[in-house]
Amino acid sequence: MAVPLSSLRSCLEGAVPAAIATCAADGTPNVALLSHVHYVDEAHVALSFQFFSKTRENVLVNPRARVQVIDPDTGIHWRLDLHYLRTETEGPLFELMRARLAGIASQTGMSKVFRLQGADVYRVLAVESAHGGVSVCPPPRPDRLPALRRLCEQVAAQADLASVLDAALRGLGEGFDIDHAMILMLDAAGGRLYTVASRGYPHSGVGSEIPLGQGVIGVAAREGTAIRIGHMALEYVYSRAVRESLAAEGGAGDIETEIPLPGLADSRSQLAVPLRHGGRVTGVLYVESPDEQRFQFDDEDALAVLATQLAAAIAAMDEAEEPTPMPASRAARAPSGQVVTVRRYRATDSIFLDEDYLIKGVAGAIFWRLTSEYLRTGRTEFTNRELRLDPAIRLPPTCENLEARLILLQRRLAERCAFAGIEKTGRGRFRLCVSRPLHLEEMPA
Repeated sequence: MAVPLSSLRSCLEGAVPAAIATCAADGTPNVALLSHVHYVDEAHVALSFQFFSKTRENVLVNPRARVQVIDPDTGIHWRLDLHYLRTETEGPLFELMRARLAGIASQTGMSKVFRLQGADVYRVLAVESAHGGVSVCPPPRPDRLPALRRLCEQVAAQADLASVLDAALRGLGEGFDIDHAMILMLDAAGGRLYTVASRGYPHSGVGSEIPLGQGVIGVAAREGTAIRIGHMALEYVYSRAVRESLAAEGGAGDIETEIPLPGLADSRSQLAVPLRHGGRVTGVLYVESPDEQRFQFDDEDALAVLATQLAAAIAAMDEAEEPTPMPASRAARAPSGQVVTVRRYRATDSIFLDEDYLIKGVAGAIFWRLTSEYLRTGRTEFTNRELRLDPAIRLPPTCENLEARLILLQRRLAERCAFAGIEKTGRGRFRLCVSRPLHLEEMPA
C-alpha cells in the first residue's frame, strides 16, 4: 500500500464515525455507519458486528467492502478497500473491541443497544485519499520515545522490586503526565489480581483484589491484551465489577473484610496493559484519567513496552539467587505494651490483628509463618528461599511472585500496624521487627 495503514491510526480511534459500503450478490449497493474500526496490524482491520444488518448479509455473500474514515485532526477522508476474512466471537481481539464499544455506547447513551456480537476481521487491500491525493500534515503528536527511554533506564537502575515498582509509577507521572496508576500481580491459582503499588490516590489500596475477567483490569489479564477505553463505561469500571462479584460469591458479610480498591470515582479514560513473561500473564499495569480520550494508541504502545520490562524485572528478581550473606543478628528490643492477638482463619489464611483485618492468602500465610517462628525460637532473620521451600505457605507451582507477595505484606504492615514490620536486609533476605507482645490464635474456618 502506498499509504501505510499505521499512519492512519488516529482515524481509527472512534472520534469521528466511519462509513462502510457493500454490495449484495446482485450488485445492489448499501452504505451504513460503523461504530468501530479497529487497527489490528499493518495489513488488517476489524469492524464491529452488532446487528445482522444488510451490511452483514452482503459481506457474507460478497466479501469486498470499502470503508471511509476521517482524520479528526485534518479532516481528510481516507478510503480503505477491504476483503472479509472471518468473524471472531471470543478471545483477545473480541474482548478489546467489546470494551472499546462499551465506552462509545456509554458516552452516547446507547449501552443497551450497542452489544458486540463479533469482531469481523478484514484484509486491507488498498488505502487512498478521498481528496484526489491532497494531503495535509497532521498536528505533531507527542514523541513518547525519549520519555519511555528515560523511564526504562530508571526502572533498570533499581536494585529491588519495591524500588522498581515505585520508579515505574513515579516515571509515568514525570514523563507521561499520568497521575493515577497502579500495578497488580496475578494470583493464577486464586483467579484474582492483587494490588502491590499505586500512585495518585487518597489511599494506596495495597492488597486490594479484583477477580480475573472483571472490569478493564480483569479482562486485560484474562485475555492477555491491552484494553483501552476513552469514555465512561459502567460495565468496565473495575470497582463496581469487584463488588458485584464479591456479593455474588459470598454476600455482604465477606465484603467487609476486603481492602478497598483505589480508583477515580469518575474515571473516563482507562488503559490496562498486561505484564507478560515466559508466555504467561503475570500482572497488569493500569492507568486512568478523569478526562475523556486521554490515552491514545501511542500511550498504549509505550506502556506495553514498559509492561514488558516490568514483567522481566519482576521475574528476574523473584528467581535471583541469594548471594548476600546472612547479616549478624542484632539485639532486638524486648516487646512491651499490651498483647496483640494475631488471629488466623485457616481456610483463607486471613489474618486479623485483634479485630482489625490485615491480609489474606499467601501473604497471610507468610505472616503467620514468620510470627509462629518468632514466638517459638525468638528468630527474626529470614530468607526468601526458606519460604519457597515451606509447603505450609502454599505457593503456587508456577508464577509464584514471592517477592511481590512480600512487598504486599510489608506495605500492608506499614499502613495498618505500628508494632510489626518487615525490612530488607539484603537480596533474598529480610527481618521481622516486633515491638509488642504477640499471641497467636488459629481459627478452624
